[in-house]
Amino acid sequence: MKKALVLLVVLAVAFTAFAQGGAEQKAAAPANKIAMVTDYGDITDQSFNQTTYEACRDYAASKGIEFKYYKPTGDSTAERVKMIMTAIEDGFNVIVLPGFAFGEAVQEAAPLYPDAKFIALDVSEFDLGGKVPANVYAVVYQEELAGYMAGYAAVKLGYTKLGYLGGMAVPAVVRYGYGFVQGADQAAKETGAKVELKYTYGNQFFGDADITAAMDTWYKAGTQAVFACGGGIYTSAAEAAVKVGGKVIGVDVDQAGIIDGAYGKGTTITSAMKGLYASAQAALKTICEDNNWASLAGKAGNLGLIGNDPELNYVGIPTGAGTQFSATFTLDNYKALVADMFAGKIKVDNSIEVAPAKMAKNFTVQDFGTIK
Repeated sequence: MKKALVLLVVLAVAFTAFAQGGAEQKAAAPANKIAMVTDYGDITDQSFNQTTYEACRDYAASKGIEFKYYKPTGDSTAERVKMIMTAIEDGFNVIVLPGFAFGEAVQEAAPLYPDAKFIALDVSEFDLGGKVPANVYAVVYQEELAGYMAGYAAVKLGYTKLGYLGGMAVPAVVRYGYGFVQGADQAAKETGAKVELKYTYGNQFFGDADITAAMDTWYKAGTQAVFACGGGIYTSAAEAAVKVGGKVIGVDVDQAGIIDGAYGKGTTITSAMKGLYASAQAALKTICEDNNWASLAGKAGNLGLIGNDPELNYVGIPTGAGTQFSATFTLDNYKALVADMFAGKIKVDNSIEVAPAKMAKNFTVQDFGTIK
């Protein structure tokens, strides 16, 4: 009888331990697995998709975390949602999405998968219908600061007949342009140069014959450098530029590699950049290493300058060969500019309502509206 009683007690203890162990396993958070979905391009675009892909790939490899990227079969919200769902159903729970095109896709997918962690780069509250979902970290950038640096650099490097070719007039593109105007304006004031700026939007994020024709007209009339701000629209500016020895200013990432590679070395004088790589890795670190998703979830980050070191900031221009530094604008000059901006000695208006012509006090802006 005693043996039977002891056996029952042992079995009860074992069962309790097993149950507790099972409960602990059930409560344990699943391992993080990172997936990235491209918007409507590929990971070789030398822009948003490629930079984000490389940031995720490199981080995952360094930490031994599983990673995979997914590419929608078409340029639509439905296809983007489909790829997000596929990634999550494949077991990935940290989903990185680059570009405002994911706004509607995130609104649809995030509520379906409350346990998934979404990192939406360059996606604003506006893109998400006015509110960031509880399982989304939305990141936007202070494009006006990068635009300012590019405009300032262009004039300091001696280019006085400038152009701004925006893609679609979405807030990020407008901020780039207005910052560009302000930077060029300050440099014109400092140098006393007579600066002219032509300003337009292509109303799309790719180049075509109509936009190239408009750029041909600008360059042939004396425009020296055009800030091509809007995905693949740079092709029209570059095609027109090389015919007359003109220059291009890139956007979002250091585009010197892709533009110069396709149109000739030296075509790109600089690029107004967002820190996609750094911000993607910072968010992944917070989630995967710091285990602090709560600090990001449901929030919108507005990233810009975090110090005097240009390499550590989330906006800027290239410090290497991607910028054609010269005696009139050196790397040290650029670092001094960044320091003054970070210290608040230089203030950049982030408004998107004021007409570009009213942003300039020291030169003339010709606003051509939209090409298409």
